[in-house]
Amino acid sequence: MKHFSTRFLVIVSLLTLLFFNLSSLTAFAAKHEKKAKAAKETPIDRWAANPKASFDIKKMGDMSDFDPSNPIVPTGDTFKIAVVASHSGPAAIVGQLMWFNIQWVAHDYNKRGGIMVDGKKKLIEVIKADHAGKIDQVKKVCERMVLQEKVNVLWGTDGSHLMKVINETANKYKIIAINGVTLADDLQDATNFSRYAFQVSFSNSQVGRALAYYYGQIRKKEKKFYILCQDFGAGHDIAAGFKRGLKEYYPDAQIVGEDYHKLFITDFAPYLEKVKASGAEVIFTGDFPPDSPNILKQARQMNIMIPIANNYLDNPDVLHATGVEGTKGLVNVTSWSVGNPHYKLPDHIKLEKIWTDLQKNKWKSPPYNQMKSFEHFAGSYGTWTQTLYWFLSIVERAKVSDPEKIIALWENDTYKAINGKVYKMRACDHKVIQDLAVSEFVPPEEQKISYNLPPYYWFKGISFYGPTYPIPAGKVLPWMDQKLDRCTGKNEWGE
Repeated sequence: MKHFSTRFLVIVSLLTLLFFNLSSLTAFAAKHEKKAKAAKETPIDRWAANPKASFDIKKMGDMSDFDPSNPIVPTGDTFKIAVVASHSGPAAIVGQLMWFNIQWVAHDYNKRGGIMVDGKKKLIEVIKADHAGKIDQVKKVCERMVLQEKVNVLWGTDGSHLMKVINETANKYKIIAINGVTLADDLQDATNFSRYAFQVSFSNSQVGRALAYYYGQIRKKEKKFYILCQDFGAGHDIAAGFKRGLKEYYPDAQIVGEDYHKLFITDFAPYLEKVKASGAEVIFTGDFPPDSPNILKQARQMNIMIPIANNYLDNPDVLHATGVEGTKGLVNVTSWSVGNPHYKLPDHIKLEKIWTDLQKNKWKSPPYNQMKSFEHFAGSYGTWTQTLYWFLSIVERAKVSDPEKIIALWENDTYKAINGKVYKMRACDHKVIQDLAVSEFVPPEEQKISYNLPPYYWFKGISFYGPTYPIPAGKVLPWMDQKLDRCTGKNEWGE
């Protein structure tokens, strides 16, 4: 009996020791797993978990009577947004696109009863400020908006050189300027920075680096690239971003040719012959229309069927001229998409259905009832509307139109868009930190991977968004000018 008791005690002791060792090992493993997870976590993961504001479709007003051709524009004591753009001239369609999107947001807020600001609910009034694409007009029209129309916000525009003037005017008169469109990296550098200006668009260098990351870290296939860009600042900046990105993310890649052409030429054959002779597997271009669609069209006519990596070849009206086979294999970087499928979240699906129903059944006037560009809530429309909702959420939280209080709130603010995308306003230079995405264009029967709603394709007559790959924000952070005193000593996350 005594012998049995001794053995029993030994066994119990061994089991107890084993239990405590296993518990210690489990705790040790859990602790290190937590540390490893924290090490992998980026600032944007933390912001996404607890954004300071989000788009809430439950608060959305009744959009059933929204007519972009005949908007309801309030007057009186309103909160005023000037859309500074080419509302006339050769780029007038660009002004129509911008006007349409800003009016959409204003209509929504006005249907809610307006925005609480300066102690009362005010309707939002959107005013056309036409610079017609001319540098000598933009300053005049901006000053008229500020001094005569008494606008609260200058929103623009099509052209970085024009946006620079808008920002200068905003700085002079101390009102908010929002760069919703242009991509120049130097608009918020040490020379040009304004506390009153905020850049919610992505930038030229990010375009290049994102496409380099896609080819080097995701696709890992083509290695020979030919750069063909417009011969002005933006063209060189986008190309420089691509070259930098290749060094970072795809050192085995080769640039087999590099050319810069005058803007708006009509004959790309000499350049495309060089592309063909180079053995390039991909054409990289940052060209905006009409140059980018002309490159595509003429390349296909010359039987150059290699992919074209780009950031502007996503206008469905333009792409229909080239057809399904001609647009197949295009690779497009966007600041809106978040990976497949495009419509993951119930509220995003609901908004797409509201939009497509209005476009099909209610918008009876051109161009809104004719152009395929208006058929879906996607691309630039997502970015332009959601970043404006972000700004208005700042005004709502500030409860005043005072630019100083708006600035104080917007710096370091985080916002979650309807598709789950998260924005962070980098405080030191007022540039947005965000994930990007790259899409491969595929024929209609393959577009279901992206367009996951009936009829399960974006457009019947072209290749369009198919496989889509998120590009992490940390791999394409916007350039920060360390010479800007506000940014000295900070990392690219602004921390």
